[in-house]
Amino acid sequence: MKSSVGIWQFWGFAVTSLLGTLLHYLYDWTKKSVWVAPFSGVNESTWEHMKLLFWPLFLFAVIEYFFFRKEKSFWCIKLRGILLGLALIPVIFYTYNGVIGKSPDWINIAIFFLSAAVAYVYETRLFKKENLRCKRPKLAFFALCVIGALFVIFTFWTPSLGIFLDPLTGRYGI
Repeated sequence: MKSSVGIWQFWGFAVTSLLGTLLHYLYDWTKKSVWVAPFSGVNESTWEHMKLLFWPLFLFAVIEYFFFRKEKSFWCIKLRGILLGLALIPVIFYTYNGVIGKSPDWINIAIFFLSAAVAYVYETRLFKKENLRCKRPKLAFFALCVIGALFVIFTFWTPSLGIFLDPLTGRYGI
């Protein structure tokens, strides 16, 4: 497993980049279908961009698991990587905007790809460590499912917090 992890992670980054980009437009392409809303970006808020990263990362992890299920720390590593990627989006976005001001679209796009790349590089390093222990892999998987559930719930019942605010429309959620 350790010898092929880099190849898997490279393909994970490629799949995540492609799917995340497609999910950005899917809601509009389907004429605002309620069925795709939980998985695609419904507005330009920071939260929705985090959702664009989460679903491809999680989907690829589920596929990858069937090949690496003997790796006992698999879900703990994936949880750490996904949390890092999700955290980087608002941290970089708000830091950049706080220092420079409003960011151009290409910077926002770069933040997405950078967050995905850092998540996969971090996971790769964790997979190659020999001494990483995962005491509760089922709990790690459950935590990822809870995060997914929050993305679904907050799509329809959006809190009035800044991270959920669409900067283009000034509205929250759908």
